[in-house]
Amino acid sequence: MVSVPHALLALLSEGPKYGLQLREEFEAGTGEVWPLNVGQVYKTLGRLERDGLAESDGSGPADATDALTSQDGPQKRYRITADGRQALADWLRTPPDLTSPPRDELVMKVLVATRVPGTDPHEVIQAHRLYLLELMQQWTRLKEGEARDDLSLALVVDSELFRLDAVIRWLDAADVRL
Repeated sequence: MVSVPHALLALLSEGPKYGLQLREEFEAGTGEVWPLNVGQVYKTLGRLERDGLAESDGSGPADATDALTSQDGPQKRYRITADGRQALADWLRTPPDLTSPPRDELVMKVLVATRVPGTDPHEVIQAHRLYLLELMQQWTRLKEGEARDDLSLALVVDSELFRLDAVIRWLDAADVRL
């Protein structure tokens, strides 16, 4: 899960930026696979200001609606504070909590398929396996095309390919176990 507040702090650590600029840079920095609503950007910036992790120059629109409709004033520029830099550094170095398995819909479908009369769990597994292989092919084409010259996109694509590969390996193991 992407931490939007921390991603925005990371962008602000490069220097002061406007809300719309932050949205564009967030999307570009994530290989443009995670769109971000401009309203979410301004809401998050408001929370970062409230918590003392970012500050603005105080002029210009206060929210996304104003930013999109105001033609007669400068937008607010945001910058990271010392507390924001510390919060970002702490977040970067704190491992995510992976102690509990996530609630995974695919795992649930396989578990349910083993209990539903007249349902062959092997067929359910194969249907999902086929779908995942098609997704892997799409990501591989992206890797061989656009991602070749875009580091952010290449990293995102690699991550997704490894994740899909792990899910397929789990499906194969579940198929054997059943």
